[in-house]
Amino acid sequence: MEYIDIDILIKLGVSAVFGLIIGLERELKRKPVGLKTSLVISVVSCLLTIVSIESAYMFPNTDDVRITMDPLRLAAQIVSGIGFLGAGVILRRGNDSISGLTTAAMIWGAAGIGIAVGAGFYIEAFIGVALLIISVEFMPFLMKLIGPKQLREKEIMLQLFIKDKIQIDKAISLLVEKKYIMRRVRIKDLDNGDHLVQILVAVDYREKITEVYEFVSNLDGVNKVEIESMS
Repeated sequence: MEYIDIDILIKLGVSAVFGLIIGLERELKRKPVGLKTSLVISVVSCLLTIVSIESAYMFPNTDDVRITMDPLRLAAQIVSGIGFLGAGVILRRGNDSISGLTTAAMIWGAAGIGIAVGAGFYIEAFIGVALLIISVEFMPFLMKLIGPKQLREKEIMLQLFIKDKIQIDKAISLLVEKKYIMRRVRIKDLDNGDHLVQILVAVDYREKITEVYEFVSNLDGVNKVEIESMS
């Protein structure tokens, strides 16, 4: 019967737990890469790292042949290969905004944690997981409380359907008076004679999207409003 290395089983188990933690954070936010994907990435990265290290010392050297292998050769390929998965979750929306970057980074992080555990760096991997969760969960909240003004804002895309051209300038002026920060403005003439005004504004993070909608929908000349939170 082949000898089972308990240390290898422990490494796979630890990497599974760490991958579970990372995946759970994404799953709770309903992101495309959730619990199962992060778990698989972490465990397989750990397994490949173990195989890479163990196989480097598996072949004995003789007087005629000397075999030298890099113990972390497979692990190095994991880092580059995981980019294909990361690229698959980065999406570009119709309004030119990019989403999925954090999820892609978490995929890369899950692979890194698996490699660290496979190489035997348990404490470092634990600290890495803790810092990952703190970075994506608590730091944004902390920055909204004590960070610079730009980090205490959220972006909202407004789409205003206005009949009269004169009302466009008035609507924009009222938004400025409301202290909404204008990031981008686009005006488009529609076939029915109306004008579509797309405005990306930044507002205080404490302001509810319903409050923004109520204010905008009551502007003179605005026939229809579509609103979308970007953050």
